[in-house]
Amino acid sequence: MTDAADETVMTTFTLINVTLLAILAATAVAIARIRALYEATMLAALFSLVTATLFVLLDAPDVAFTEAAVGVGISTVLLLGVLALTRSWEAVTPPRRRLPGLAAVVLAGAALGYASQDLPPFGDAGNPVQNHPVTNTYLYQSQQEIGIPNTVTSVLASYRALDTLGELVVVFTAGVAVLSLLGPLVRPEEARPGADFHLADYRVIRVITALLLPFILLFALYVLFHGEYGPGGGFQAGVIFASGAVLYSLVFGLDRAQYVVPRRALWSLVSLGLLAYLGLGVVTMVLGDSFLNYDVLSPSHPETGQHLGILLVEASIGATVSAVMAGIFFSFASWGVASRAEASMEVPR
Repeated sequence: MTDAADETVMTTFTLINVTLLAILAATAVAIARIRALYEATMLAALFSLVTATLFVLLDAPDVAFTEAAVGVGISTVLLLGVLALTRSWEAVTPPRRRLPGLAAVVLAGAALGYASQDLPPFGDAGNPVQNHPVTNTYLYQSQQEIGIPNTVTSVLASYRALDTLGELVVVFTAGVAVLSLLGPLVRPEEARPGADFHLADYRVIRVITALLLPFILLFALYVLFHGEYGPGGGFQAGVIFASGAVLYSLVFGLDRAQYVVPRRALWSLVSLGLLAYLGLGVVTMVLGDSFLNYDVLSPSHPETGQHLGILLVEASIGATVSAVMAGIFFSFASWGVASRAEASMEVPR
């Protein structure tokens, strides 16, 4: 009876995975063929949503959370912001220019297919991921050394804190590069009436947004401080914070959003989080231990030191990520406001 039930569960699981894979394939083909960029952006959000669902089925809720927050949420808004400043239809590509791209895709797909033949069987109990010594360290030994139920947080914020620092440097560098290319944010007083968003004119949208914003920010704090015990952490919390700022800007206008979140505070947070992360590593070295070894923060109770260090790391990540995401959106919106304001001041000839 048990074997039959297990077989039914596996069949259902396989059917769900195959269905989601088919949706991903169909969505990818539609994105590649469609020329309407707004529709392609929505399909890309759908692709990310289905991918997040697959991650949940593969017991990777932290990755699914990140994919949903970044891929479905803030990335879609940023892409729509870009399209608002450009055109909404893709230019026609001559057939002769498609051949090199098609050849590159075929070669890359063939290489990946050939390499996949060396992968161990999926779900096999003898796979390296099941019996490698590192697995025992991360899954079991970390519970005694760090005392955090969420193994993903233990790995990313403690065991591999230096790698996570590198990821934060990448986010910081990308954000500074984009903000530098777009130029400084427009001052609130420079945003001319008639050139900004007007969703606040709709009472239902205004009231619903005002009701939802406190819960959005509270949920971001929950994700930040609950990352030690469940899915979440600084990256996800930072994106949720930025989403709240973007929503406020879309509904109540860019000028009010920049009064609530001043430009100087936003620019300061971009570097403050990274500096706090680096500063924590310097502190651990000054106290006589290795870089980013949090045990030294509480020598008599190493677990307390680990908790404190991980919390500071997650807060630093959240500060930089939220500031970069919100800053990029504000820069796009400010650039559009400035462009429309200049166009309105031109004297017709």
